[in-house]
Amino acid sequence: QVRLLESGGGSVQAGGSLRLSCVAGGYTFTQACMPWIRRVPGKKSELVGVIYTGGGSPWYLDSVKDRFTISLDSAANTLFLDINSLEPDDTATYYCAARPQTVPECERSPSGYNFWGPGTQVIVSS
Repeated sequence: QVRLLESGGGSVQAGGSLRLSCVAGGYTFTQACMPWIRRVPGKKSELVGVIYTGGGSPWYLDSVKDRFTISLDSAANTLFLDINSLEPDDTATYYCAARPQTVPECERSPSGYNFWGPGTQVIVSS
């Protein structure tokens, strides 16, 4: 059974940094699209970036691409999201997700992903 588990969230001051981690279990994602998605209650879920585990550069939402970095430790089956210069608008629950596929073009909508973790909450205070 595929399992994704995020960690690393917390409460931080604006301007700070966080590293979120997502450990994948039950499946080795050698060819999969793995995004980070954030959700704020009452708002539409937002896919902030995605990486294809088979190779290639991550894609980022324009509004975060200067501050967010997605990376992958394939040996540890772990996905990371580094967030710098945190802003109050970054406050959300962050989810990693996965969609095994053999083509490197990744869906940029949250609805395209069938495996999700439970999320980790990030709160940014001004």
